[in-house]
Amino acid sequence: MRIETALILCAGFGKRLNPLTLKKPKPLLEIDGITLLENTINLIKKLNISNIKINSYYLKDQIKNFISKKKFNINIEIIDDGDKILDTGGGILNLTKKSKEKNFLVFNPDTIWNLDYLDTINEMENYFFENKIDNLLMVVNKNKSFDKRLKGDFELKINHLTKNQKLNNYIFTGCQIINKNLLLKFSDKSFSILKVWEDLIDKDKLYGFESFNEFEHVTDIEIYKKLTKN
Repeated sequence: MRIETALILCAGFGKRLNPLTLKKPKPLLEIDGITLLENTINLIKKLNISNIKINSYYLKDQIKNFISKKKFNINIEIIDDGDKILDTGGGILNLTKKSKEKNFLVFNPDTIWNLDYLDTINEMENYFFENKIDNLLMVVNKNKSFDKRLKGDFELKINHLTKNQKLNNYIFTGCQIINKNLLLKFSDKSFSILKVWEDLIDKDKLYGFESFNEFEHVTDIEIYKKLTKN
């Protein structure tokens, strides 16, 4: 069994990258001459995924024009959040409603994805189906992070994620596998994916998979400037 559809979250305002994002959406910022969005799409294509769905809201016409002009050799559908931004959870739910699939790979384009992630994602997918789970987050030890200010999101033990009040050594990388049924219980159209994760943590059912790649993530304008100098 394989995942057929990947989702890319492109609706956000990218306020931490102002003034760059006042006139350009964050996914269209460039690192080494390639946009964050194209970089993410290129990785997904290498995973032999059939379909990509992208959500949009802020400066959405720029996202649409970019995809139209690039003519990527993969089926890409852009889905508008609607009258208001749906946040991460609501955005994912809205995308999954446009597909008959049950399980999805979800990417934040903020991370600088590269081909070193291919093995990790394939291993994630195998683990997901072999263990018959409904969620799996790729995490990385914070000592692998380019941005040393990041405090960490979770603790990881035997592929289970928890929250520690004092210390969380693992950062969410921006890649996860999720079953759409986890999102259907939320009555609000707009909600954060954090609500889904918190609910799963309470049930000891939030799962993690460790990446050993160096983690580069466009946190804010300061980090973006450092990354573009490298």
